[in-house]
Amino acid sequence: MTRSTDQNLLVLTIYIIGVSYIFNRMVDAIDDRIKYEFKKSVVDDQLKEQELDDKIGISFKLAASNSYDDVKDLSISIENKSDDVAIYVDWDNSSLVVEHSKQSRRVIRKSPDLTRDLAVPQSPSLIVPKKTLTESITAEDVFERDKETGTYSAKKPLINITGLQKGGPPQKKLHSEFMNRGKEIDFSLQLVLRVTKVRAGFAPGSEFPPISIINCPFTIRKLPWTYALPWNKKK
Repeated sequence: MTRSTDQNLLVLTIYIIGVSYIFNRMVDAIDDRIKYEFKKSVVDDQLKEQELDDKIGISFKLAASNSYDDVKDLSISIENKSDDVAIYVDWDNSSLVVEHSKQSRRVIRKSPDLTRDLAVPQSPSLIVPKKTLTESITAEDVFERDKETGTYSAKKPLINITGLQKGGPPQKKLHSEFMNRGKEIDFSLQLVLRVTKVRAGFAPGSEFPPISIINCPFTIRKLPWTYALPWNKKK
């Protein structure tokens, strides 16, 4: 009887170890997800302060979750709500700012055509009344040149989270705290817009400032592994 009990305990122990191992592997497989969040209310407040809230709407299309270094660009939509105002998006004077490195990066509007020269000035995009402009944008340093074709394409992540492990002590500390969900990673798009009456063309109008700088802040947070559970609707 004792021998049979010992065998049962051994089988039960092996079974528990096996289940635990499989469970831990499952957790590891789904514990690499992050979420980009756009602080829309902050942008709406700025537009209101500049008396542009009834003329301009800004939004971003973001996935529910991403792997660490999946995101190489952002999809931005800028709506011209007005009846008689022209909005110009000044890409060359816009920038992406990463808070933890204090780095300001040149914004590149991605072209559907092959990119052969990143140094070429970018023409402002015009948004006429009652229309919406949707573009994919990224940072200049995300691109890499293909030696065979001589063209550039976005290869690096917009925010290099895993690369923090190879940095100095502050970067390694931030990476550790981020992975433990103790800190979020912050960055922002400094979007430069020129607003003018349609009849005035590109010259500044009398009713609106020649340049409006809109700070579009984002946070990146580490998702708990439980986000993947089917009954957990909160992402």
